Amino acid sequence: MIRYLAVICTLLASLSAAEGADTRPEDIGAQHLDSIGTAEARPAVKSLGIQGTLRFKVIVGGVGEASGTWQRFSEQRKSNFAMKFGGSDWWGERFVFDGDQTYFAAATSSHQRSAFGEFVRSHDFIIKDGLFGGELSTDWALQNLDRSRVKLDYLGMKKIDGRDVQGIEYLSKGNGEMTVRLYFDPETHRHVMTVYLVERGAVRAHHNVFATAHEQEVSYSIEERFSDFQTDNGITLPRHYDLQFSQQPPNGKTSAYEWDMTAERVLGNPTIAPANFQEKQ
Repeated sequence: MIRYLAVICTLLASLSAAEGADTRPEDIGAQHLDSIGTAEARPAVKSLGIQGTLRFKVIVGGVGEASGTWQRFSEQRKSNFAMKFGGSDWWGERFVFDGDQTYFAAATSSHQRSAFGEFVRSHDFIIKDGLFGGELSTDWALQNLDRSRVKLDYLGMKKIDGRDVQGIEYLSKGNGEMTVRLYFDPETHRHVMTVYLVERGAVRAHHNVFATAHEQEVSYSIEERFSDFQTDNGITLPRHYDLQFSQQPPNGKTSAYEWDMTAERVLGNPTIAPANFQEKQ
């Protein structure tokens, strides 16, 4: 019986490996695009406007909450993503891409960027490649994949948050030290999550002059989750967007933040003023 079970397990493992070998990441990407809309419907959307409400909270490293609004305007490869809180000291975040260069607005009245904004600025290829924000933009990376500089690797089936998903790794010339992984529902082929991860080798840290030095890992991550998909004019997009940023910098002060966003208006082909894709002083 033990030998029989061993043979069965070996056969199942072989079948699973063969299935994985036959799965191409390009096919997953194509199925995902079809989940958004037909090959005729998708290119018809030249611009996209999304507006809604958001709730921000500190998850680790402090206590704090705030509510505000968010918006995402895009036209072809240009995009403008903003999260606003309206406070006199803390304005929010604004990331702009004019199709060539990125611009990052100061987050505070003292003209400083937040840790999150500075992290995205230092890895701005996620804006330029159309990764950040997923399909909530006409510049979505998988919609405009440049085969000359991007490679996709199949990661197989994973279980995240208790659900089975298919994963692919996004390898771009701009990746550098960052790992980018995209996850899809294997049944609907919808894009449900993106993880951006930077992990650096352990660094030597001292808490005080008398403490023994110890090795400490440095890591930063962004997690995007997409849900509540709805179809309008033949295009299916998520109406719920959850964004989390966590960091464990060299000083060891771990912190994590969440922006929970709901899309209340999704406009296809709106007229967008060029100023939306320009740097504001």
